[in-house]
Amino acid sequence: MTPGPENKRQHPRIPAVLKVEYADGRHARDVTENLSHAGLFVQTEQAFTLGEDVRLALSFPGLLDPVEVSGIVAWVRPASFDQPGGVGVRVERAEDRRRLGDILSAAGPDSQESTGEHEGYRVLIVEDNPHIIEMYSYVLKKLASGELHGKVPLEVHFAPDGHHALLMLREGRFSLVMTDLYMPVMDGFALVERIREEEALRAIPVIAISAGGKEAQDRALQLGVDIYLRKPVKFVEVLETVKQLLRIK
Repeated sequence: MTPGPENKRQHPRIPAVLKVEYADGRHARDVTENLSHAGLFVQTEQAFTLGEDVRLALSFPGLLDPVEVSGIVAWVRPASFDQPGGVGVRVERAEDRRRLGDILSAAGPDSQESTGEHEGYRVLIVEDNPHIIEMYSYVLKKLASGELHGKVPLEVHFAPDGHHALLMLREGRFSLVMTDLYMPVMDGFALVERIREEEALRAIPVIAISAGGKEAQDRALQLGVDIYLRKPVKFVEVLETVKQLLRIK
């Protein structure tokens, strides 16, 4: 392992959660943690070697069609109790750096209209662990209050399992679902499957946040989860993913 991002960055990185697929035949889907004009960091459980060439397709549901970039694995971060593992990818080709620059520009503060006239967002958190609920709700309430962003009309609702979540989704309009996968009564896998089966619900973006491994990730994505984040998840990852899926700038 080489020293991490402290390779004297000339290009500041910004938090950004994008879906990552591999154009070199790897059958996996991961997410980025941050981006710069010269590279990116990918959260992954896959094995990479320093100096390895990689081809990535970056996308985000409803916002960004797949953009391919090539790079070199510059450093590796092993997984630990407080953060998932991953790889830092250095992008050297001018064309690929331009593509990253276009993504960063599109994510800038003036890239979308103000949410001032928006009718309001309603987010449903499906989780049975009160400590995790407290963290997610803290992030979303900070977003709604305007402390982290211009004030956002945002309501946060909670369900302890998939069964209660489905009843709530059928009774009211929701903009986003954040769900654990392993819960009593009806787990998150079954919930996502039902959401994607029902005409009135299938367009709702879904974030799965789970401590499950690659098998759980693959199953969740196949069922229709838009973004899969691994626990332990960082404050900024929850914030940026919610902002992107709700198209809040």
